[in-house]
This record gives sequence, structure tokens and C-alpha cells, in this order.
Amino acid sequence: MRNPVKRDKVQVAYKSKLVGMKEMCYRPPFGTEIRAQLVEQFKCLEQQSESRIQLLQDLQEFFRRKAEIQMEYSRSLDKLAERFSSKIRSSREHHQFKKDQHLLSPVNCWYLVLNQTRRESRDHATLNDIYMNNVIVRLSQISEDVIRLFKKSKEIGLQMHEELWKVTNELYTVMKTYHMYHTESMNAESKLKEAEKQEEKQFSKSGELNVSLLRNEDRPQRRSSVKKIEKMKEKRQAKYSENKLKCTKARNDYLLNLAATNSVVAKYYIHDVADMIDCCDTGYHASLARTFRTYLSAEYNLETSRHEGLDIIENAVDNLDARSDKHKIMDMHNQVFCPPVRFEYQPHMGDEVCQVSAQQPVQTELLMRYHQLQSRLASLKIENEEVRKTLDATMQTLQDMLTVEDFDVSDAFQHSRSTESIKSATSEAYMSKINIAKRRSNQQETEVFYFTKFKEYLNGSNLITKLQAKHDLLKQTLGEGERAECGTTRPPSLPPKPQKMRKPRPRSVYNHKLFNGNMETFIEDSGQAIPLVVESCVRYINLYGLQQQGIFRVPGSQVEVNDIKNSFERGEDPLTDDHNDHDINSVAGVLKLYFRGLENPLFPKEKFLDLMSTIKLETSAERVHHVQQLIVPLPRTVIIVMRYLFAFLNHLSQYSDENMMDAYNLAICFGPTLMPIPDGQDPVACQAHVNEVIKTIIMHNEAIFPSHRELDGPVYEKCMTGGEEYCDSPHSEPGTIDHDNGTEPHTSDDVAGLDLREPNNPCWSWRYCPAQIAVWKAPHGVLQPLNSSALSSSRLAALSPGGNL
Repeated sequence: MRNPVKRDKVQVAYKSKLVGMKEMCYRPPFGTEIRAQLVEQFKCLEQQSESRIQLLQDLQEFFRRKAEIQMEYSRSLDKLAERFSSKIRSSREHHQFKKDQHLLSPVNCWYLVLNQTRRESRDHATLNDIYMNNVIVRLSQISEDVIRLFKKSKEIGLQMHEELWKVTNELYTVMKTYHMYHTESMNAESKLKEAEKQEEKQFSKSGELNVSLLRNEDRPQRRSSVKKIEKMKEKRQAKYSENKLKCTKARNDYLLNLAATNSVVAKYYIHDVADMIDCCDTGYHASLARTFRTYLSAEYNLETSRHEGLDIIENAVDNLDARSDKHKIMDMHNQVFCPPVRFEYQPHMGDEVCQVSAQQPVQTELLMRYHQLQSRLASLKIENEEVRKTLDATMQTLQDMLTVEDFDVSDAFQHSRSTESIKSATSEAYMSKINIAKRRSNQQETEVFYFTKFKEYLNGSNLITKLQAKHDLLKQTLGEGERAECGTTRPPSLPPKPQKMRKPRPRSVYNHKLFNGNMETFIEDSGQAIPLVVESCVRYINLYGLQQQGIFRVPGSQVEVNDIKNSFERGEDPLTDDHNDHDINSVAGVLKLYFRGLENPLFPKEKFLDLMSTIKLETSAERVHHVQQLIVPLPRTVIIVMRYLFAFLNHLSQYSDENMMDAYNLAICFGPTLMPIPDGQDPVACQAHVNEVIKTIIMHNEAIFPSHRELDGPVYEKCMTGGEEYCDSPHSEPGTIDHDNGTEPHTSDDVAGLDLREPNNPCWSWRYCPAQIAVWKAPHGVLQPLNSSALSSSRLAALSPGGNL
């Protein structure tokens, strides 16, 4: 049987070995972790230092590049200002400014903008100098400071790390000592427990063997074993107490060192590391702040200088004054804008009359014209006042468009995130191409309407001015004429018209149809170079209707038109002096009716497309030449009638101030009559072009049609009187013309021998003369007047365009 004491010893030794192995394998976790952490701290601080250096280098490079840009910008601004300043120095405004120091407000703004540009050029050059010699130098110094402070902080940090590592090593040593004594204490305790167990077993066995021991001789031997066990227990108790005391002391040292180590580590991480970082940061932020404040000061002063210049420009913009500039322009160019000297009356060849004559027989005509002018002025003033009101309203609308406060672009410079979406939406809404195009379109439409009304207002006011001057002069003349002639303030009702000076035309001379007939056949058969209806209607309108408002546009009485038409069809002239009560509009209607009813239109239909192509030509000269080439091949009789009619229409359009019928309005009335649209053509599309062609012929009739030298025949005379002989050619009444020798029984001593010979036309031709006489040209070229008492050579020359009669 094995000895239990030995077995217990073996077990205790085995347990002690296991504990020792566990202690050998145990290492405190904070040792290596702290060391790695301290190494990483230095890496972080070094990276922070490197990032600062890199930041400072980037800032230096940035400000260096910005300084270069500022210098380039300064030079560009200086070149820009100098370019336009040199241009201004040679301008007239600059010389005027040097002379009287007065500039137009827009030019003043332009001068101030150039001055502001030069000021900005100097300011940006100054900014370049500050960046290069101040900001960049400061950043370089801060970079040097960062490197130097990091090195010193690193040295201190290494010392602190060594101290911290030393404290942790001491703690580890004390902990190991505590663990060792605690292990020995545990071993001693286990041994003591084993001894106590053996002792208990020994006492239990001794109680069972007391009897046998008493009987046996082995009793002394049993007592000695008990004593040994007690002695072993006492030793182990003493050993346990000793080890326990050592363990307690070791534990106390460990706890004290642990508290100290934790305190040191906490202090390092909480205070020392921050202090070390502060050492690295010493002066960094303050120096960087001073550098940035230098930058801000430079920029703010740049903006201050800029704002000062902009305030000056803003003040000039506020002083933009169109009225003041208008007066300055007119003062600067007073010789150009000064009204010219009034036109003086220039009498012709000793004519001493220099006033409007209101004596009979022109008094009635002047009185009629006076009343027409008075009525026309009243309606024109009302119309022009309405136009002025519309013009003022349009101007206000245009000013509202032009003065809308859309110049504030502050939203475009808002950089906060909260307003970014609002800014983009506002900018897109305002600066979108669609909105810009819409605003521009509205503005241009308003401008077109405004200028249309402005032109209409100017034309109306000019017309009122002209008619008012005529009205006032007629009023003054009629008043003086009435006092001189009647001695009263009321003019006579109607002066007697001159008596007719020819016999009636025989109706049996021709029987061809006048209206709705063939004009060429009628002219050849009747011998009338100008059909009677055309000649008589034109004469009547010339005498009584040149100032008639809306003539050819306002229809006359259909009954009267038919009466006049029937009279002409019978060969009579209902518009002679003893039939003077006809309505002008009815007479005009008869003239249009005649041309509208012609079997062949005045302009042949086969020439329609050629005439329409006139509109494609750009210049008036090209159009005139084109129309002239188309008219030349037409029959001679047709050309003479065209020349007569269009000369009359041109004369009528010259009174458009009073009759409101300019060339275009007359073309609208006569276009469908003279140049009807053939079948197969679109009337709507062609009518405007037809009117344009007729308008061109009315305005340029003298250039289009051949002159009297080129084509012999009657021509229209602007000044006519009643009782004239008609141009009937050889078919006139016997005794009027001697066809054999071409002489007239009535001669004149005043103008006998007055040679107005036209050698290119050795044929008879009749023309009107405004002195109640008729003149003709005999083959020998000497003109003989029918009534010599009413004609003088000067009057004859004055009333003949170009001296040709």
C-alpha cells in the first residue's frame, strides 16, 4: 500500500508546476498595445505636420499664381483703358470737354468707367505686390515654424514615451512578483489543507484501533506517527502564514503601482498628449490667422476702392438726363440745329404782287378752300389728339419695359446651400433664352407700334401746321379782300362764272359708243386725243375738287352719275360752265366708271404678269425703267391717255394734305379699274401688288411716259380755268381752225411772233392754257393765242413746264 503522504506531495508538486506554466504564458495586454499606440501617435502627429506643410505650400503656390493673375489682369485693364482713352483723346467730345468741361451724361459715364478701369488696374497691381511680398513670405515663415516645432515636440514626446514605458515595466515587474507570492501562498495553503486532512484521517483511525493498540505492543509506534503529522502541520502552517504575508505585501505593492501607472497613463493621454499637440501648434493658427487677415484686408480694401469708384459711376448714372443732353447737343452744334432763314417770296420777271389775291373771280374758290381747310383742321386735330394719347400710353408702356428693375443680380452671387436651389430656379427663370426672347419680342413689338404712332403723330402735326398756315393766310386774305371789295365782313355768295367761249359740239360727228366701248376706236373716229369724258371730268376736278376729301374714294350719287354718263353718251358736255352744280364725287365716279367699263383695259391683260414682276425689283429706278419698257410698245393713243391721266393723278396726290388721297390711296381706287386681275390669278394675293404698280406709275409718271417733245399730243395742265376750248383736233367746229394754212382769225400784237417752236413735232396739237384761251402750234411753230388780252409772254412761260407749250 502506497504512502498517502507521498501521494499528496506528488499532487501538490504537479499543481505547482501547472501554475508556474500558466504564469509563464501570461503577459499583460497593455504593454505591447501601449507601445504600438505610442508609435501610431507619433505617426499621426508627423502626418499632421506634413499635411500642414503641404497646406502651406499649396497656399504659397495659390497666392503666387493669384498674384500673377492679378498682375496680368492689371496689365490687361491698363491696356484696355489706354486703348479706348487714346481713341477718346482724338474725338470731338474730348476737345469739347477740354474746352468747356461739359460732357453729355452718357459720355461722362463712359469717361468714369475708363477711370474706374485704370483705378482697378492700379489696385490689382497693389494686390499683386501684397501677395508676393507679404502673404507668401508669411506662409513660408509659418512652414519653417511648423517643421521646427514638430522636431522639438517629438523630442519631448519620446522622453514622455520612455517614462511611460518605464512605469509600465515596473508595473509588470510588481505584478509578476505579486503573482509569484500569490502562487506560493496558494501552494502553502494547499499543503496545509493536505496536512489537515491527513491529521483528520489519522485521528479517525486512532479511535478505531484504540482497543487493539492497548492490547498490542505497537502503541508507542502509533504515537510517534501522530506527532510527526502534527509537526508537519505546524511547519506547513508556518510556511502558509509566511507566504500569505509575502503575498499580501506583494499585492499591496502591485495595487499601489497599478494606481500610479493608471494615473500616469491617464495623465499622458488626457493632458500630456494634448499639451504635446499644443506644442506642435504653438503660433500656427495665430500666424495663419494673421496671414489670412492680411489677405482679407487687401481684398476688402480692394473692394472699398472699387466701391468708391462704382459709387461715382452710380452717381453719374443717376444723373443721366436725356433732356439736358439734348440741349447740350443743340448748343454744341448750334449752327446745325439753328432754324434757317425764312423763305422769301421771289417774284418772276417783274411781278410785283406778293400777296394772295382774293379778288374775283378766285375769291369763291379761296372761300371754298378756306372752309374745307377749316373742316379738315378740326377733324385732323381730333385725330391727332387721339394719336397723341395713344402715343403717350405706348411711351409709358415702353418706359415701363425699359425701366423695369431687373438689374439686381445679387441672387446670382448667393453661395449658401440653403438658397442654392432658389438661386438656380430664379436664375433659370429669368435668364432662360425663352424668357429673354419673349421680353425682347414684346419690347420690339411695342417699339414698332410706338414708332408707327410717332410717325403718324409727326405726319399729322406737320399736316396740321401746313394746313393751319394756309388757313390763317386765307383767313387774313379773305378778310382783307372782303373789306376791299364789299366793305363788309361777309363775302359774296358766288361770283359769276365766265361765259362759255365756244359753240356746242355737233353730235353727228361720231356715233361710236363712249362708255363700255373701245377707247382706241373712239379716239380714231372722234379725233379726240383725250376722250371728252376724261378731259371734262379732269378739268372739273382740277377747278373744283383738288381739295375734296376722299375724292375717288367716297362714292357719289348713282342718279347723278347716270345723268352725267348719259349726257356724255349723247355727245354733250354736262360739266361746262353753265352746269356747275355737280357733286365732285359723282364726277370722279363717272371718270372711274369710264375706265372700268372699257372693252380693253388701259393696261392690256397680256402685260399683267410683266407689270406684276415690277414688284420684285428693289430700287425705284429699276421699277421705273421696267415699267417704261413695258409701256413703250403700247399704241400711241393709249400712251397719250395714260400720260394725261397719271399726270392728273400725280397732281391730285400733291394735295393729299387736304384731300387725304396720296399716291397709294389713289392707286387703291384706280388699281382694279386700270389694271384688272385676269381670270386664273388670285385676287387677294395680286391686288396689293397691282396697287403698288399703279402707285409707282403715279409717283414717277414724268420719268415713265414720253415727254411732249418725244410724243406729240395733249398733256395735262395743272392750272386750268373755266370756259376753255377743247382739244378736238380737226373735227372741231368750222371756223375754229383753218386747216389749209393753220391760221386763226384772232391774232395778238402782244405775243405775235413768240417763237416756241418744236421742230420735232411738225403737226397740229392742242393744249390748254390757263388764261381762258386756247393755243395751238402751227406747222411753222408760232403759237397764236385766242385771247391775247389775257396772256403775256411771262405768264405763258411760267405756266409751261420746262418752257414747252
